[in-house]
Amino acid sequence: MTWSPQQQDDLRAAAIAWLSARTNDGLDALTSEQINEFTWGDERFRLMDAQRGIRKPRQFASALSIRTTFRPAGAERPYEDDLGVDGLVRYKWRGDDPAHPENRSLRQAMHERVPLIWFWGVGVALYKPVFPVYLIAEEQREQQFVVATDGLQHLESTGSRVEEVMRRYLRQETYRRLHQPVFRSIVMRAYEASCAVCQLRHSVLLDAAHIVEDRHERGVASVRNGLALCKIHHAAYDAGILGLTPDLRVEVRADILDEIDGPLLEHGIKRLHDTPLMVVPRSRPERPDPELLEIHYERFRAS
Repeated sequence: MTWSPQQQDDLRAAAIAWLSARTNDGLDALTSEQINEFTWGDERFRLMDAQRGIRKPRQFASALSIRTTFRPAGAERPYEDDLGVDGLVRYKWRGDDPAHPENRSLRQAMHERVPLIWFWGVGVALYKPVFPVYLIAEEQREQQFVVATDGLQHLESTGSRVEEVMRRYLRQETYRRLHQPVFRSIVMRAYEASCAVCQLRHSVLLDAAHIVEDRHERGVASVRNGLALCKIHHAAYDAGILGLTPDLRVEVRADILDEIDGPLLEHGIKRLHDTPLMVVPRSRPERPDPELLEIHYERFRAS
């Protein structure tokens, strides 16, 4: 029997609150096993379909979640072909039949304007939950739905001179809410949630740093262009205080080596000079791209 709209809304809200708590307010990824621990009414309730990309519980009138499978290093980045010129991401139909029950469940979620959870694969049986997301349009010719993040679902094209500004905002917001968290989770998995430079393991103090910035022509959001860095070493890396050679050795800028300051500078930065990275991905295809390291290193040497 289909639940009432209020019951469905209550479960969606509870699932999102539970995921927020389990992921450290959206920072961390979860295994399939962890995702399956969600309960409702003292019983397990599946938030994600392990076999299908779209999860529509039998008690629901529309879909509850969507899933994107993990693509290993060397494959194209997950969203390369899915970001439209409007700055919003797309999610493909199940198959090519618009009347397939799972496609109908997504269409119903779009009409109802209900929040969905997007489980984005960042490793084998490891997912970054992105929530809430909304389906705001359907592009039948391309067999896909248009997905917006919270707060953007009611923004529409203005047809005015501010259109390009709005598109840039949508693109930036999509990266902030979807692509950057996914990139972070992929990098954290590869580096086992440890700072590559100092081995710090506190998730809330770690960032996924780009070797070359995402606005660079080669600055793709892939694990090969990523480093897990604590916030101090991320800031030092971006500021040109700390560099990384293509053979994965740390260098500290010469003037910093001559500087006299407190113990953080002495032990946290200066002593790292000419030492190898403490943490590198176990999988060779996930290790930093030497060509990208060379680009940043040359910039560091020139600073």
